[in-house]
Amino acid sequence: MKNKQPFLAAVIAVLLAGTGYGLYWAGMNQGKKMAAPMPDGTSSQVIGAAKADGSGKKVLYWHDPMAPGQKFDKPGKSPFMDMQLVPVYADDGGDAGDDGKVNISPRVQQNLGIRTAEVIRGNLASAVVAVGSVAYNERDVALVQARSNGFVERLHVRAPLDPVRKGQPLAELYVPEWVAAQEEYLSVRRMQGSGMDNLLGGARQRMRLAGMTDDQVRLVESSGKVQARLTIFAPIGGVVSELAVREGMTVMAGAPMFKINGLGTIWVNADVPESLAAQVRPGNMVEARTPALQGTVFKGRVSAILPDVDPATRTLKARIELANPAGRLVPGMFATIDFSSVARKDVLLVPTEAVIQTGTRSVVMVAQGNGKFIPAEVETGSETNGQTEIRKGLDAGQKVVVSGQFLIDSEASLTGTETRMAGMAAPAPDKAAGPAHRGEGRVESITRDEITISHGPIPSLQWGAMTMGFKLPAAGLPGNIAVGGNVVFEIHPVKDGAFEISTIAPAAGAAKGAAQ
Repeated sequence: MKNKQPFLAAVIAVLLAGTGYGLYWAGMNQGKKMAAPMPDGTSSQVIGAAKADGSGKKVLYWHDPMAPGQKFDKPGKSPFMDMQLVPVYADDGGDAGDDGKVNISPRVQQNLGIRTAEVIRGNLASAVVAVGSVAYNERDVALVQARSNGFVERLHVRAPLDPVRKGQPLAELYVPEWVAAQEEYLSVRRMQGSGMDNLLGGARQRMRLAGMTDDQVRLVESSGKVQARLTIFAPIGGVVSELAVREGMTVMAGAPMFKINGLGTIWVNADVPESLAAQVRPGNMVEARTPALQGTVFKGRVSAILPDVDPATRTLKARIELANPAGRLVPGMFATIDFSSVARKDVLLVPTEAVIQTGTRSVVMVAQGNGKFIPAEVETGSETNGQTEIRKGLDAGQKVVVSGQFLIDSEASLTGTETRMAGMAAPAPDKAAGPAHRGEGRVESITRDEITISHGPIPSLQWGAMTMGFKLPAAGLPGNIAVGGNVVFEIHPVKDGAFEISTIAPAAGAAKGAAQ
């Protein structure tokens, strides 16, 4: 028994040692396999063939967060930065870039303050509000002139802007020329005999030529007395806007004496922005309000759109004619004009804040449910009271983002979404249009669908020298491109983060800086 115990102890020790060594050897072997480099220089130690990490999450692809548009199907070191590629999981919204959508979790949406509104059908009335100032109606004006040479003996209106009534005396003039013509007429009328009728008609005509009206001629005939003084009456009611005579003045025939502006209707010259001028038409009904008469609304219409644009303010003048009962509106008052027109019925409407103007297009962010968002280019129409007409690009019932659009656009950039507000995808089904990037390098291999090039740095993409494959152009490669040749090429991004050759040509040995 004593001899057997050392022997059993030795056997157990050997077995334990053998088992430990075997485990150690197996672990080392497995580690070497996991750390073995892939053909493209990347390592496979992060995930296995099932594309699942230790947490059991499904990995869609790997990418460099600094260049999210480029996707890789294996883990490893980023070709752009000195860092490892980062996995994107299926439940993290990583498929956003695959279909041009942005996937944002409800928690992140709440943090970003994202609000949505429904696209509806409704009526849109073109409402334009402009400001202007009250002015005289220049079509309601009377100018009183001297009909003959004379002297102003009496003036009934002594100051400008004095109100006058129609038929009110304005001034009395002594007209010497009338005296001679009237005395001649009265002398002929007192003469008796044949042939006097012709002389009497000639004397009556001379009174008219002296500037007397028919009423004044009849007054001389009926009274039989010389009317040496002329009383001038107001032809219309209003205010005397211009007074050009004073008592004792000498006036000549045709000289202006009074200018009278009526106040029954007045004008408001409103400044309409050039961009809204198409919505204002002559005949449109308007409502006017002025701070001087709080609570009073004046009704009127657009009488004319003046064909002149102010180069400083880029506005047109809309001439508004308003009724002015009791003459309460006076020139110089400030007025606000509300233009109203027939409402456009059954049009698509979205909140104005949902529309983003990028400079070349109008874009809205459409919510597609389950936290997915996608930009849509739209054609906009009129805008009124915070509502914008959508002529093309949306359907009733869709939901659009009204708050947080730019944060969603930033999320699209971070997740590598190719379709963004600033540069949306072209309608081609298999490509997303993008800028071309130029490079030089050497052709390593050519397959049916791909060409592999060892190229130098591409500054526009912030790429260093590397060897990678590019999709062949749709028209195929030129016949003078062969493996081993130096080429100059241009590439552009296409779907799934890949790049396609736009143009390629031999470099005539110029690609000295290409990566080897």
